Amino acid sequence: MAQKGVQLYRKTFSCSICLDLLKVPVTIPCGHSYCLNCIKTHWDEEDGKKLHSCPQCRQTFTLRPALVKNTMLAELVEQMKKPEVPVLSAPADHCYARPEDVACDFCTGRKLKAVKSCLVCLASYCQKHLQPHYESPAFKKHKLVEPSKNLQENICSRHDEVMKMFCRTDQQCICYLCSVDEHRGHDTVSAAAERTERQRELEGSRQQIQQRIQDREKDVKVLQQEVEALNRSAEKTAEDSEKIFTELIRLIEKRRSEVKQQIRSQQESEVSRVKELQEKLEQEITELKRKDAELEQLSHTEDHNQFLHNYPSLSQLSESTDTSSINIRPLRYFEDVTAAVSELRDQLQDILRQTWTNISSLVTQVDVLLSQPEPEPTNRTGFLNYSKEIKMDPNTVNTKLLLSNGNRKAIKMRQQQAYSSHRDRFTSWFQVLSKKSLTGRSYWEVEWRGDGVYIAVAYKNISRSGSLNECGFGHNDKSWALQCTPISFTFWFNNIKTSVSGPQSSRIGVYLDHRAGILSFYSVSETMYLLHRVQTTFTQPLYAGFWLYCSDGDTVEFSKTN
Repeated sequence: MAQKGVQLYRKTFSCSICLDLLKVPVTIPCGHSYCLNCIKTHWDEEDGKKLHSCPQCRQTFTLRPALVKNTMLAELVEQMKKPEVPVLSAPADHCYARPEDVACDFCTGRKLKAVKSCLVCLASYCQKHLQPHYESPAFKKHKLVEPSKNLQENICSRHDEVMKMFCRTDQQCICYLCSVDEHRGHDTVSAAAERTERQRELEGSRQQIQQRIQDREKDVKVLQQEVEALNRSAEKTAEDSEKIFTELIRLIEKRRSEVKQQIRSQQESEVSRVKELQEKLEQEITELKRKDAELEQLSHTEDHNQFLHNYPSLSQLSESTDTSSINIRPLRYFEDVTAAVSELRDQLQDILRQTWTNISSLVTQVDVLLSQPEPEPTNRTGFLNYSKEIKMDPNTVNTKLLLSNGNRKAIKMRQQQAYSSHRDRFTSWFQVLSKKSLTGRSYWEVEWRGDGVYIAVAYKNISRSGSLNECGFGHNDKSWALQCTPISFTFWFNNIKTSVSGPQSSRIGVYLDHRAGILSFYSVSETMYLLHRVQTTFTQPLYAGFWLYCSDGDTVEFSKTN
């Protein structure tokens, strides 16, 4: 309530123009009060209107009123400017000091809760005993702080004096006697001076902390965005994968139904043909039995003339049914179909086994919080621990390249090769990509011969036809390439070339740490020499690639490192 009263008084004795406590208060005829300068300035601005008004009630005056200082109001305002003295009241139960509170040092009997501590008196005071510090000029320079139980820590244990100095040499607070005793010759300053210095350091520390807070808040925001993006990507990928697997299952079901229907149709057709032949044979058997009975009866005829007369007609047989089309294959009618379906199942299992490893590794590659990357190996033996057997994908190879050695070797040819049409095939440049993507940490070595080759890694969605910048390895932001010639090395990325120095070699080692974003090229001979290293962020799986851009007969091959 006392605080509300103080706020009400301050509002009452404030100037409505400058909104501050009245300075040289004057009261105009309507009864409202203002600072002398504030109302004069207001009326000076109205001189051109020939009327003067009150800024609050808008009452107008034909003649500009004379302004006289309001003495009583001025005295009240001066009292308002003095430090607020706490209102004394009978102590309630909650004003008594509890064990966790700082007690008043001057209370007798049951002590009241201290409201301030004095750093000069080294004592704590309740509201009643604090009054002299507000009223007596003798306490004007005393420093009042929030109640503290640690005031005695400001007393020197050796000299029983207040420690008002600071020894920078020993980094501790001391009294003035310490400065001429055991701290003589040390770098000493007043505690206030040291506080000022440390305060500046504190402000600097706070700025660093606040900057770090801002940085961390940005990081938190980025992480939140990453979580949202991660969730969106996971949900979309799960939905897309479900659709693709559903389509695959539907396709297999369709093929299963077609095979079953074809088997039933063929079964019905063949059974119909067999039954038709069977009926003919049964009719022929019936006719033959009838003929045999007639001949048997004729054979018992005693009349020779009758026998000779009837025999010619009875001895003639109808044309025999052709049975050469009967192809007896016990248990081998549709069993070949079963074998073909079994072979398809085995092939699908192999494909699923191979692609599942790749799919699983791609799933586990998703890592928002990258762990500390393992150090790059320092020798060839270390690199070989990550060696991969890589083969080229015939569906991507340009028709002027001939693949051999189990699709590990490519030769630049003059004549086009008879490859089937495929959407993944490079058509504009003599390039080829590996069949499998490279994930995690990988190392491979390349042997090349001829006038020049690009040894590259690329995303699968690189263009297969078009301009150099669209699909040439190293000339876009989807591929990285080391150009090798007999006299030089050049690194290319996004159509920017970087000259590379190092010993010439026909064997190049390539090290990839996909997660850490590291790609390194080495000249390999008796030792390994680092030609160029890339540190970036790979956003898609990578594929190894070659570009044979010079002469017919140039070759490049994935070397066997095992």
